[in-house]
Amino acid sequence: MRKIKVLAMPGCSLFVLLFLSFRLAVAQSRPRTATESTKIPFDLKNGERVVFLGNSLFENDFQYGYLELALTTRWPDRDVTFRNLGWTGDNVYGVARSTITNPPTGYELLMQHLTKAQPTLVFVAYGGIEAQDGEDGLPAFNEGLSKLLDKIDQLGANAILVSPMPILAADSAQSLQKRNAMLELYASAIAKMASERGKQYIDIYKPIQEISKQMPLTDNGIHLNETGYYQLATILERSLGLGPRTTPVSITTGKNTAEVAGPAKLQGSGSTNENLTFTIDERYLPLPTPTDVKERPGQGQLLKITGLKKGFYRLTVDNEEVLTASAKEWGEGVSIKQGSSFEQVRELRQMILKKNDLFFFQYRPLNTTYILGFRSYEQGRHAKGLEEQSILIKWLEGQIAVNRKPKTSVYQLSLLK
Repeated sequence: MRKIKVLAMPGCSLFVLLFLSFRLAVAQSRPRTATESTKIPFDLKNGERVVFLGNSLFENDFQYGYLELALTTRWPDRDVTFRNLGWTGDNVYGVARSTITNPPTGYELLMQHLTKAQPTLVFVAYGGIEAQDGEDGLPAFNEGLSKLLDKIDQLGANAILVSPMPILAADSAQSLQKRNAMLELYASAIAKMASERGKQYIDIYKPIQEISKQMPLTDNGIHLNETGYYQLATILERSLGLGPRTTPVSITTGKNTAEVAGPAKLQGSGSTNENLTFTIDERYLPLPTPTDVKERPGQGQLLKITGLKKGFYRLTVDNEEVLTASAKEWGEGVSIKQGSSFEQVRELRQMILKKNDLFFFQYRPLNTTYILGFRSYEQGRHAKGLEEQSILIKWLEGQIAVNRKPKTSVYQLSLLK
């Protein structure tokens, strides 16, 4: 233990020193406010376990994997694992988790699921179900959310609170307005609690409402479709302060020379205004867009090449043709939306979906009552099989760790003759 030397001093000076030390200790020990928390850059460290906890907003992403894909590709060199504990129809008291076996109650199962996941960070998304109880349900919701945050604190994990999403379609305009008014009320209550407890709060209500004016995000007005989850992932990225995935690359060519600006490197000595060979240092894999999503500025790798001779130029990536554009179009900048990295991230997404399928049926098997419940005397022998799925889950997580890292690709631009 470090030794501290105390010098003799007059009583008044000693009192002042003790007072200042006390004030400093209080300042250091108090929780950060939400404003202060958001000033600290969001980061995931080695060994982190991220848990998505809530209702169908999280559970339905089991079909798409966008939330995990977005975050796992942001830290390709770090050992970060994910668990989705979303449960359709659930509230802060775990009512939807109830089974025929009772006890445990739904709330006890919620606590068990959360504890067993061993989280270091929990995205908490509730309020969508509770808002149906109107203003009268707010006190119970606030109490339940506070207890849930207490539990997360006890587990030594951080929590990020997420607002409910809006209803995007209803039987009538009046019904839509009424239901969304309650959702906004509950979103405000969540934001207030986040501020009081020094937690970060992410508002998805307004962004989803705005984006829905440009494209359909649900099939029924309530549950997000694939496009909706792609947009939700990008909303979370922006809210967490994560910047663009790519940096524009600019290449200026001459008759026998070429200069590069951005994370690219010319290969060989034969680069001219007719032929170029180069690599791009990709920090992150791209986030693949659903087929019905219109690309926005900034999506894809922007490649601008000036000084080319007139004509059309073909770009290949690892010897696979990607696109062809005119010298004028290359000079204005072309967005690369195909290539090896896109194939790699699609395969990575499939690994995430398979891993999450295994976890889903492990922690909530369809015949829970017969395997883990009061009728386990009939099929309880299968409980061992559920635990053994952890081996496959761990193996897939290892494959995800290897494949989330961008690989160096060789780009070649050549004049078509």
